[in-house]
Amino acid sequence: MAFRAGARFLSDVVSRRVATCARQESASRMLRAGSASRIRGGRNGFIFTPACFITSEAFLNRLMKGRAAETATADSSFNRLPASVPPNSGEQLSLLLRHPDQPDNSKILKVAIIGSPNAGKSTLSNQLLGRKVFAVSKKVHTTRSRALGVFTEDDTQIILLDTPGLTTASKVKRHQLEKSLLVDPWNTAKEADLMVIMVDVSDRWMCSRLDFEVLKCLAQHPDIPAILVLNKVDRMKVKDRLLDITAALTCGVVNGRKIKVRPVIKPPWAEKRTNKDMSLDEDKAGDEDDTEPNSVLGKEQLKALRIQQGWPHFKDVFMLSSVDKEDVETLKDYFMSVAKPGLWQYHSEVLTDQSPEEVCNNIIREKLLEYLPQEVPYSVTQAIELWSEREGGELDISVKLYAKKDSHMKMVIGSSGQMVARIAQEASEDLSRVYLREVRLKLSVKLRN
Repeated sequence: MAFRAGARFLSDVVSRRVATCARQESASRMLRAGSASRIRGGRNGFIFTPACFITSEAFLNRLMKGRAAETATADSSFNRLPASVPPNSGEQLSLLLRHPDQPDNSKILKVAIIGSPNAGKSTLSNQLLGRKVFAVSKKVHTTRSRALGVFTEDDTQIILLDTPGLTTASKVKRHQLEKSLLVDPWNTAKEADLMVIMVDVSDRWMCSRLDFEVLKCLAQHPDIPAILVLNKVDRMKVKDRLLDITAALTCGVVNGRKIKVRPVIKPPWAEKRTNKDMSLDEDKAGDEDDTEPNSVLGKEQLKALRIQQGWPHFKDVFMLSSVDKEDVETLKDYFMSVAKPGLWQYHSEVLTDQSPEEVCNNIIREKLLEYLPQEVPYSVTQAIELWSEREGGELDISVKLYAKKDSHMKMVIGSSGQMVARIAQEASEDLSRVYLREVRLKLSVKLRN
């Protein structure tokens, strides 16, 4: 097993605290020097370069050999821009139906990105695609249904299946959420070649153990390889705690090999749960287990999962920040290396299966979630009234927003119309980058009857 870290201090921590129980002849420790700090967003701060457990020999060998082969073909592929979304629904449909322009010896990989709400799944997908096609916000349940993204490089096509955060039937009913939030993640996992389990390590409550819904999803698909991605590592002040989190969420096993982490002081979140806590959880979730439409596991299996802290069958572990392109490039290389020979499903110019209107609605909803408080953005609905292309290529879009209450409508409009103007401006800028043309977006607000 090889442990790759970009920060030098982490390599010292690793040498003191991590030991493997089995040796791998081809494995070696690889360190990539990086800047200890840089300026981001106008502030000086330490930027943690990603670390990952690498157990795939194909990926390990590729790193050990360097990128000489990639450099040789840099002139033809390095400056290749990512695909875009056509501004016309007919063009998008025609592109989706176009026969794949696959080369000989083509490879393909379908990746399902699974995790709890607000773990950074859509942010990672956008970074991998090179364009913002999925809505991203700090609020939970930004992604409402399963969406597909595609990036194609050389002879390999990677299909990303971005899913809503895993939730329970009782929460969907309590908050009157769409049923797609309950069904889509489970259906998506079935068609994947690889599952990426994302965990927000900046959330102290979420990183101490895998979410029960995530464990159920993994247990129902044991034959599908899964990797663990620890996201938002740039927000962690104590970096060596990542080792403890890794040991907990993997049950101390990565790709069938045990790892040992010896913390100097055992953190509180690593303490064993008491029988009282476990019984309370069982009582709380008893009704959900009986009525869970997606679970095919028996009661004994569910009971065992409830006291399980992690998943011992992960193939690899990656530690990264999904907003950092360099971090994500490491994960992207991994996807390329584990892709299997097979026929492409889409033309190389396809970026997403969403229609231009769906992309527009999602971007607007992202801005509503970003700037409106509490439940207000969840109650606002949209209706596209105008979608017109000018002779010069500019795209005119007019969308009407319907608010549930008069107070909500005033919040959306803002003082002197500043809020709705800000949302329209930022959404039009994002859409211009997706459609590769100037977008003039007009938003109006009306009280829903």
